[in-house]
Amino acid sequence: MLTKEQYSKILEELDSCNKPLFFFHDDSDGLASFLLLYRYKKEGKGVCVKSHPKVDSRFFKVTQEYDPDKIFILDLAILDPEFAEEFRSIPIVWVDHHTPMKIPGVRYYNPRVDAPVKITCVAELCYHVVKEARPDDIWIAVAGIIGDWQLSDVTKEFSDKHPDLLPPSIDKPEKALFDSPYSRLIKIMNFILKGSTQEVMKCVKILTRIDSPYELINGESSKAKYVLKRFEKVNALYEQLLEFAVKQVSTNKILVIKYTEDKMSFTGELSNELLYRYPDRVILVAREKSGEMKCSLRTSPGINLQKAVAKALEGVQGYGGGHEYACGSCVKVEDFDKFLEQLKAAINMNDSLKN
Repeated sequence: MLTKEQYSKILEELDSCNKPLFFFHDDSDGLASFLLLYRYKKEGKGVCVKSHPKVDSRFFKVTQEYDPDKIFILDLAILDPEFAEEFRSIPIVWVDHHTPMKIPGVRYYNPRVDAPVKITCVAELCYHVVKEARPDDIWIAVAGIIGDWQLSDVTKEFSDKHPDLLPPSIDKPEKALFDSPYSRLIKIMNFILKGSTQEVMKCVKILTRIDSPYELINGESSKAKYVLKRFEKVNALYEQLLEFAVKQVSTNKILVIKYTEDKMSFTGELSNELLYRYPDRVILVAREKSGEMKCSLRTSPGINLQKAVAKALEGVQGYGGGHEYACGSCVKVEDFDKFLEQLKAAINMNDSLKN
């Protein structure tokens, strides 16, 4: 967690700007983080960062055109120094929970700076920033927290108030994520981020105006029904892929699922659900696109995927990283077999990889 002073400083950053630009990751944690700050500020523009969790030259144009007086970066692992240099005259506030980075001049908030093994999702951090002003937005924070495979005092508070959505008997984040009434809302928040940027941001704009989790889950307004209609369309594609993946399951320690999809990526969601169903496996879901294999990896405690992926990338055209139990990587198609063999070898030598 951050300190009270750090939360206050982030709030001051919000209060002292008039035209903020928010970059956020394309998952429930990133979306929830943006919604929490935007619904407090009621000003600004959101940009969903897709494909690669990095703020870089891809976003020069949108930043120049919007001309913000402050930039917020939420739940994104990488900030390109070139971007920070290009917009050095604009204050940049970066709230994250991945492996710490240091960029001169950037106002950086990451609980892992002082507690390297502690993982706290950004949605929870953002909720602590705004909770005094908007306590009812706890439902948004909870979607981000559970979506990031965590439970906390915030989810407990929500469970006490809404046991019908998150039963108090649920004591594991994966159970809350895949087998609770709240699962549907979290899935909605993830899946509306799929597809074209225009469609994504239309749904995101609607979510800035949704009053309660019940309105969204039950489609209690015309705007909620619009979001649900788009969710169901995306979910139908995911269910087909999930059915395909389950048929590939074998007795191998590493469960490898490869698929091709040009328009939408389900690697993160599919790897999470496969890990829930098969907790004794290392999960690797790889999506082939544009000559690359875009991978999502998951494991239960016992293997440090950060170290395993680093080993697997040696001598390979690609990059990757993440958390101890959840990583992403992107590898050239021609090097994928080598990457996979080196990953298997690294996992088999798990003496150095155990936590």
